[in-house]
Amino acid sequence: MGYKEEYKNWLEDPYFDEKTKEELRSIEGNEKEIEDRFYKELEFGTGGLRGVIGAGTNRMNAYTVRRATQGLANYILKQNAADKGVAIAYDSRRMSPEFADIAALCLNANGIKAYVFDSLRPTPELSFALRTLKCTSGIVVTASHNPPEYNGYKVYWEDGAQVAAPRDKEIIDEVKAVAKFSDAKTMDKDEAVKKGLYHVIGKDIDDAYMVELKKQIIHPEVIKEMADDIKIVYTPFHGTGNVPVRRILSELGFKNVYVVPEQELPDPDFTTLEYPNPEDPKAFTLALKLAKEKDADIVLATDPDADRLGIYAKDTKSGEYIPFTGNMSGMLIAEYILRERAANNTMPENPAFVKTIVSTNLADPIAADYGLKLIEVLTGFKYIGEQIKLFEQTHSNNYVFGFEESYGCLVGTHARDKDAVVAVMCLCEVAAYCKKHGMTVWDQMMKIYEKYGFYKEGIHTLTMKGIEGADQIKAIMNKLRNDPPKEFAGLKVLEFRDYDNNVVKNMSTGEVKETGLPKSNVLYFDLENNSWCCARPSGTEPKIKFYMGIKGTSLEDAEKRLEVLKNAVIAVI
Repeated sequence: MGYKEEYKNWLEDPYFDEKTKEELRSIEGNEKEIEDRFYKELEFGTGGLRGVIGAGTNRMNAYTVRRATQGLANYILKQNAADKGVAIAYDSRRMSPEFADIAALCLNANGIKAYVFDSLRPTPELSFALRTLKCTSGIVVTASHNPPEYNGYKVYWEDGAQVAAPRDKEIIDEVKAVAKFSDAKTMDKDEAVKKGLYHVIGKDIDDAYMVELKKQIIHPEVIKEMADDIKIVYTPFHGTGNVPVRRILSELGFKNVYVVPEQELPDPDFTTLEYPNPEDPKAFTLALKLAKEKDADIVLATDPDADRLGIYAKDTKSGEYIPFTGNMSGMLIAEYILRERAANNTMPENPAFVKTIVSTNLADPIAADYGLKLIEVLTGFKYIGEQIKLFEQTHSNNYVFGFEESYGCLVGTHARDKDAVVAVMCLCEVAAYCKKHGMTVWDQMMKIYEKYGFYKEGIHTLTMKGIEGADQIKAIMNKLRNDPPKEFAGLKVLEFRDYDNNVVKNMSTGEVKETGLPKSNVLYFDLENNSWCCARPSGTEPKIKFYMGIKGTSLEDAEKRLEVLKNAVIAVI
């Protein structure tokens, strides 16, 4: 059925409600809008659903959410796991509570228990909750840091991580097998509660989560000593981080925590932000203003579902606040944990450090210095969660730290997804430790660079929407895959990795070997002089991302080298 026929079907089929039809009638005659809403079905990918909210097959709405949940329910029933149930959390976005209930009641109609949080909660707490409740699966209704018109739906499995291979493909197949929207079941909420299928969760899980976070503190005595002196500015970007972040910092004893008042409360329109993403410097405008008023030591921001952390820290020399990339904040926390655990003999046996392939190579010398096994995985925190499960099954290693460049890390194994709440807590401990020793967090970052090398990373993103955009992204990847460049900015390509075809090619000898990682549409170019670049289409947005990294002799040298490499990558594409 073509998009015009599908549009007509939604207008005529009695299954779709009148509000949906009103919205669709309002775009009558707008061929481009109709095409975009109906030219395909919103894809249930390896991470679940994500899309613009609205009526249509290519939109997030009650019907696409219910059908996706029916597919998940069918899979759970085939695993004979209905009694274990599914935990469900949601963020502050438009339709998040409604989508959470739609998912819960679909599960209930299939005889599967649902444990739904009483109000918005961070994504990492969902990961913790489903493990605590021993559920078979979990759902988070969130579009993370996307613009306000988006929402999404992420699926987790019983280990607390987002579903990974082969289970992800098996669930996708079940979702695709739900042929019609009307095949998805639902039931009355009061009836579901009465039958013991719909359960509300909240405070008990919150309390248990806080207990687990506190176990990651290394020097509580330093926090107590510096609690009156250190000043922290924090913004939750109108999202889920506000309550848990303030609670953990308060319970640890931090006295001077200033929350940006304009961004404190939930706001699905993210009125004060162009883009609720801690990677965007403009998002810190209000926080930096407050930081200057309070003379804060550090400025922290969590994204709407509180799995990513962005930071600024004061430079003692200039008095200015300097932004940290996700790679920098990850390395700051990691180096502190490894150093202090090594110093007080609390490092576990066979310690492991996990990073994604597009994250900084600064992790390599730091891990080597403290004797940790460094493991590289594909982009996506579920692959880090998968490693934790593997360690537990094989007893081969003990997880100490994992991170990805996109502002996400995990300290501890209470969750199996990136956790900005624990990252805030650890970063504040680092700041307290630095203050005790007469340094700022920025001073400590410079010490790390001076010891291990000035590694610098960047990213270039192209947004290409619609059918034409998808074709352009495919064409770029095909060009790079079929005729890989021999050099970028005068740096020879030493090794070319095509993760989709499971091939690693030595460019000088022609020798070919396997990647050793799952199939993924990613191309990686290992360059001379500790440099690299990588191309990867986004799995959740109409974008293609180009990552790159270099090693310089100073911060200034690293920035210059990175700019040259970035321009060379842009020229190639």
